[in-house]
Amino acid sequence: MDRKVVPTRRLRIMVHDFAGHPFQVQLSRALANRGHEVCHAYCASLTTTPTGALGIMEGDPKSLTIKPLSLDEALEKYRFLKRWRQENEYGDILRDAIAGFRPDVVLSGNTPLDAQKKALKASRGRGIGFVHWAQDLIGLATHRLLNQKWHGAGALVGAHYLRMERSILRRSDAVVVISEDFVPTLAEWGVGTEAIEVIENWAPLDEVPLLERDNPWSLKNDLPEGFRFVYTGTLGLKHNPDLLLQLALSRPDASVVVVSQGRGADWLIDRKDEMIVPNLRILGFQPFDRMAEVLSSADVLVAVLEPDADVFSVPSKVLTYLCAARPVLLAVPAGNLAARIVERNGCGIVVPPTDTDAFLDAASRLLRDADARERMGAAARAYAERTFEIEQITSRFERVLESALT
Repeated sequence: MDRKVVPTRRLRIMVHDFAGHPFQVQLSRALANRGHEVCHAYCASLTTTPTGALGIMEGDPKSLTIKPLSLDEALEKYRFLKRWRQENEYGDILRDAIAGFRPDVVLSGNTPLDAQKKALKASRGRGIGFVHWAQDLIGLATHRLLNQKWHGAGALVGAHYLRMERSILRRSDAVVVISEDFVPTLAEWGVGTEAIEVIENWAPLDEVPLLERDNPWSLKNDLPEGFRFVYTGTLGLKHNPDLLLQLALSRPDASVVVVSQGRGADWLIDRKDEMIVPNLRILGFQPFDRMAEVLSSADVLVAVLEPDADVFSVPSKVLTYLCAARPVLLAVPAGNLAARIVERNGCGIVVPPTDTDAFLDAASRLLRDADARERMGAAARAYAERTFEIEQITSRFERVLESALT
């Protein structure tokens, strides 16, 4: 285990995480604690994704700055033409932020391809190293989605983004991917394997302490005393909110608490009102400093993904769930890394996302078996403690960032 690591070279690093997730800003803090000058930038106009601790905190080093990058209005995730304009505008803002900070190296992830292309160009033009952090294969996903939605025209637009993604990957000085599953595709696209580093995602373990089930957050929100299934995070195009509705309908003896907002949450609110489902609770995104309380309020934590969100989409919420020492119920494709982690380590139950009966049966089994829940929760926390050690993770990123400058 690495402790008090002193880097061989102190760098100016821009870490850009479009989504503002918790674990990326934890990495920025860890890099700054090692003496690097770090600017952590994120999109402050994205309202459909929960965020991490995106502000300077007591004890943060002076070498850390956190820079919100804002559009004139909230990003329109589901209006494609307006979203395209906004993502290009965001790319200009990101380009200017890179020019203003003048880093030695940029690490950029979760970024729309039009914006990432501009960030790469800005870095290349100034002799700045550029590391593409591939949390997903966005171009591949876009090609699939648009081809399904608009067929011929959609396929043409999707092919454009597929070419753009390949170009970004090939031109980056280094590429971090979150699963070995990415490597064959990237190699097929002409990305040299020597430029690829596999670093699986993690969650900020220290920020998810073990708490009581009935805690200030659950009491403030009047959560029922009985059994609770809790879902947190995004409910978007890759998710099926009907599974959560069916869970509430099938288990009137339990509460289904959904901590989310956006299209999927709105759909659930409408169904709850139409069908009168009193045990279904929909709450908006909660402040990051209440996250541990939210997760601890659950007896079982739930996550869902659509079938086509296969090996290239790993829900970060699942990794955060593991920190909370609660069993996990996943409706995700079997080949997904999150599914493999949960099954291999005995952290919960995984079912196909299209099999509602299997999902409801698994929920019932977890509800009935307190011993299994305790065993799975302990296994989940043990996995997190073994795997999410931030100093080891930071050392690996340091090596990648340094390699981008050689």
